[in-house]
Amino acid sequence: MLGDLANWVQDVINQFGYFGVALLVVIENVFPPIPSEIVLPFAGFVAQQSADAVKLTQSDTTVVGMMIAATVGSVVGALILYFVSAAIGPERLRTFVERFGKWFGVKSTDLVRAEAWFDRRSNAAVLVGRCVPLIRSIVSIPAGFRRMKLTSFVVLTAIGSAVWNIALIGAGAVLGDQWERVGEYVGVFQWLVIVAILMLLVRFVVSRVKNRRRQNGITS
Repeated sequence: MLGDLANWVQDVINQFGYFGVALLVVIENVFPPIPSEIVLPFAGFVAQQSADAVKLTQSDTTVVGMMIAATVGSVVGALILYFVSAAIGPERLRTFVERFGKWFGVKSTDLVRAEAWFDRRSNAAVLVGRCVPLIRSIVSIPAGFRRMKLTSFVVLTAIGSAVWNIALIGAGAVLGDQWERVGEYVGVFQWLVIVAILMLLVRFVVSRVKNRRRQNGITS
């Protein structure tokens, strides 16, 4: 399945160039199963092939152009999630937590603390989050729920996305026909992120258990 997806991504980029890259990145932001470690390195490889060609044609692309197209796509995709989350709104989210949060060990007070944390660190969360696998798209959701200032969201998303896009497209251009190796390095980084998230979840569960024991000790 991944092989078929990679072939489709390559066909789109080869056929549509900048527009294809921007479109794929928009979809990748909204629909994560399309991995950026396939889209971006191959875009760099295609652009570098064009740069190395003796005679350029109208369909040829440049590495810088691919980076710009990918960043535009990243911002558009992030804005889609932002506006969807803003339309849902914090009140609906709070209602959901009050009804079903107990199944996940989450209370309304936890949501309030999470919202307060994001409000204090929203700029850093969006900027850094756009450079981290698994979190890149998700960070747009709390930004929308909290209705983060749109100008700041767009600027920080563009900067963080540009860093990610430059790294992966540049790597694809440098590695050439071995561009697929970029996915191996991103995969290692992604596993590190997964481990870090699991550690945070374990810490959260342990702290909740300790708090409940303290409360039970006080009430008894």
